Amino acid sequence: MRRNMLNKLFILFCVLAILSCKAKKQLAVSPKPTEKINPNISKLNAIKSGQTNFTTFSGKARTKLDINGSSNDVTLNIRIQKGQKIWVSVTAIAGIEVARALITPDSLLVINKLQGLYIRKPFSYIYSFTSKQVDYSSLEAILVGNAIPQLLNEDAKMQADSGRTVLSGNLQELVYKLIIGADMKVTHTELANQSEGQSLIVDNSALMPAENRVVPSQINMSSMASSKKVQVNLHYIKADFDLPLEYPFSIPSRYDPAN
Repeated sequence: MRRNMLNKLFILFCVLAILSCKAKKQLAVSPKPTEKINPNISKLNAIKSGQTNFTTFSGKARTKLDINGSSNDVTLNIRIQKGQKIWVSVTAIAGIEVARALITPDSLLVINKLQGLYIRKPFSYIYSFTSKQVDYSSLEAILVGNAIPQLLNEDAKMQADSGRTVLSGNLQELVYKLIIGADMKVTHTELANQSEGQSLIVDNSALMPAENRVVPSQINMSSMASSKKVQVNLHYIKADFDLPLEYPFSIPSRYDPAN
């Protein structure tokens, strides 16, 4: 665990939001005035309204990380300032902090406390680990149990299924499927880019109350990107919204840059 923790932390943050960015340009095109009004718009708006809105989020999750068959149990303390930053502290046995990360739409900072290493890179550095189809807002959405925003678009096919709503579609090279419960919460997300050998599946279950809102207490993620296979099982044991939070992060002068 000591040798691989930094790489595992990187892979965790890099693969959670695979495959979103290419869809943005297509979604930015406004429908022409002559186009037919989509009858599913009202349902789509209801789904969007059912997503959890927040300013800040803090959660503590017991987490199992499996990277290419190598498994470790850790605890993640996650803090989010919406649209601005995601702060994560990783603790191992006996509550010892082994790593800390700060992710923004523009940058990626990680320190490995066990090895005295750090990485300070632009957000684009994660393209070394996965494709350029990455979107920061998707990662925020997944961590709080929301639907990935880009997938809630008017071009999606919509189908009722036993009280649930199934959204599916193809945005450029991205094939997706969302299952939304009767409470308008996403229970299943499935993304695939076959041409690049990438996929991401997220399952949410067991909603728990948190500050007059709900969040899935169980979030299971399975991702494949090239030769990297990642399984992440988060079990939130605590979650709060809109509390004042701090995001402490500094790189000690004695730490060396990681290769």
